Amino acid sequence: MPDPRQRLALFIDGAYLASAAAALGFETDFKRLLQAFRLQGTMVRAAYYSASDDQPRAPLRPLLDWLAYNGYTVFGRKIRSYPGPDGVRKKLPRIELEIVIHAMDLSPRIDHMILFSANGDFRRLVAAVQRRGVRVTVVSTLHAPTLIVADELRRQADAFVELRDLRSSLERRSGDAVVQGDEGDGKKE
Repeated sequence: MPDPRQRLALFIDGAYLASAAAALGFETDFKRLLQAFRLQGTMVRAAYYSASDDQPRAPLRPLLDWLAYNGYTVFGRKIRSYPGPDGVRKKLPRIELEIVIHAMDLSPRIDHMILFSANGDFRRLVAAVQRRGVRVTVVSTLHAPTLIVADELRRQADAFVELRDLRSSLERRSGDAVVQGDEGDGKKE
């Protein structure tokens, strides 16, 4: 049951959520996502984490701008590249460290952390915030074979929510306007 006194924070691994939703056959409506979780309590922070190449016309730029103007705190990490053993440059767009730092910083001011991820490396983060008295819900899926939630993360969480079960409240409807492209101001029409 929703409790308006419950202080919530969303931590969204943007690349994971986009991939998992696509694998489940839908596109996330971030306005609806925020509205759905605001019904559960007082939203302290809705954080969206994304790897970024810092190009003004990057494909994600309109989405990231829209999120920043519409209730989300956007954290981007510049994509770094390094030479692989075969001499080919590899990209390393990892944002896990940012999620961990921000979650630990925010944990004294929240009662409930909602983490959108499947990464088992977050098990220790979940345990750490639980020791501080924070309830943790992991939103992920067991129905997208290549993106399946790590068992250790699911077991550590206080609750697991199947992303597929949230589809009806998070899916972008076909008539909804999409985030504008390069010429837009980043706001939804």
